[in-house]
Amino acid sequence: MSRQISIGNLTLGGGAPVRVQSMTNTDTMNTHATAEQALRLADAGCEMVRITAPDVKAAENLGRIKEELLRHGCTVPLVADIHFNPHAAEVAASLVEKVRINPGNYTDRNTGKTFFSDQEYTDELKRIGDRMSSLISICKAHHTAMRIGTNHGSLSERITCRYGDTPEGMAQSAIEFADVCMQQDFHDLVFSMKASNVRVMVESTRRFVSLMQQRGMDYPIHLGVTEAADGMQARLKSAAGIGALLIDGIGDTIRVSLTEDPINEIPVAYGILQAVGVRITSCEYIACPSCGRTQYDIQQALSEIKARTSHLKGLKIGVMGCIVNGPGEMADADYGYVGSGAGKITLYKGKTVVKRDVDQSHAVDELLRLIEQTEQ
Repeated sequence: MSRQISIGNLTLGGGAPVRVQSMTNTDTMNTHATAEQALRLADAGCEMVRITAPDVKAAENLGRIKEELLRHGCTVPLVADIHFNPHAAEVAASLVEKVRINPGNYTDRNTGKTFFSDQEYTDELKRIGDRMSSLISICKAHHTAMRIGTNHGSLSERITCRYGDTPEGMAQSAIEFADVCMQQDFHDLVFSMKASNVRVMVESTRRFVSLMQQRGMDYPIHLGVTEAADGMQARLKSAAGIGALLIDGIGDTIRVSLTEDPINEIPVAYGILQAVGVRITSCEYIACPSCGRTQYDIQQALSEIKARTSHLKGLKIGVMGCIVNGPGEMADADYGYVGSGAGKITLYKGKTVVKRDVDQSHAVDELLRLIEQTEQ
């Protein structure tokens, strides 16, 4: 389990629920449009809103965006997304609850070097510490958290010369910054290993967590498959990468990246969390695909049951075609609806049969009556 940190009024890690976040895609200098989108995201269940701050002016405007949100009674923590401008990070750190930096912001780039001696490598690490000290001081003073986000496509020349453009290189890049922050006694940290390749994202995150454990570190982890595109492809890639790590017990906050309205990211994120059982936010259904043994309209029954029970957060309902495998496959369900003959249904509470051979014409009503009587 990771350590727990605070991001504004939100706790992250240390047993807190896995948090869902997203990012605005408006012009940060358009205060109203950005605040309006942040409000929509918060209303949809987004628990942290990230906003790009490509320069100092945009970083300064984060304060105005935050003021507008507060005027609407919205206290969702804001995260400044910084690229290539350490000074913008320092400005933002005094205004919002969290800043996200890329290790590439604080390393030498485009030097043309193809080899770094051990001394040159060590010297560069010292320079990173010197460059980070101002931002760390500001974060400490304002109780601002920091996400150190390594991206597969932006590793430094020094890292790629030694480790290549690999998951190992990504993990090593992040652990260097963890060491720097630890040396300066700053621990309000979150780390992420982002890649558009699911395997690279998963392998680099696992490797980074292993490196942390070797050092006795336990910082929270942000999960996401970056640039996942849109539609089904994006959802499947996100579920595969994020879900695999959550099942490993890795991950404290997630962002599903869609080339769509960011509002669409929120239900996908919660769906992934529910699918792997780490955060239950709605009713869950177990249903077989049916086969020749099924003697009732299971698709219609499932559709009707979902329509009438979707509001029942935390329940698990099994809708099974027949008694051959049905009772066993839905053994962990709270309630069961199982075909038992031509047009006949048997209802279960847990593993216990409650009613046998209920006519399918009123079996859904009987299931709802059972649930209402039990859950009152």
